[in-house]
Amino acid sequence: MGLVWREQLSVGNDVIDADHKHLVEIINLVEKNMVTINQSELTVALAALSQFSKAHFAREEKIAAAAGYAHVPQLHKSHKELLKQIDQLKHKIEDKWTAASVKSFSDLLRSWLIDHVIKEDLLMKPILKKHSPKLNPK
Repeated sequence: MGLVWREQLSVGNDVIDADHKHLVEIINLVEKNMVTINQSELTVALAALSQFSKAHFAREEKIAAAAGYAHVPQLHKSHKELLKQIDQLKHKIEDKWTAASVKSFSDLLRSWLIDHVIKEDLLMKPILKKHSPKLNPK
C-alpha cells in the first residue's frame, strides 16, 4: 500500500509541505517499480528521488534558517545522513536485486519520510507558524 499524505504531517510552510507531498509521490513510484521489478523505471524513479531530495533539503534548510530555527545544523546533518543511506541502498539494489535489498530500501524510504517529518521537521512547526506559510527565501 502506498504512502498517503496527511495534514498532520504539515509543518506550516507551503513550500516544505508541497515538497513532502511530492516526495510521497516519488516514494510510491519507487516502491511500485520495485514490486513490479521494472528496472528501467526504477532507475529513473531513484534518480528523481535523489535529485529532488537534495533540492528539497537545501530549500528546507534555507527556510528553517530564514525562520530563525535554531537547529539548522542538526537538520543539515540529518539530511546528509539520509542522502548517504539512500545512495548506499540504491547501489545495493542496482548491483544485486534481491527481495531483502528491496525490502530494506522500501523500509528506509518509509522510515525516512514519516519518521524524519514527524521527529525532526515537525519540530520546526512552532517557528514556521510565526511566519507566512509562503516563506521561501531564494
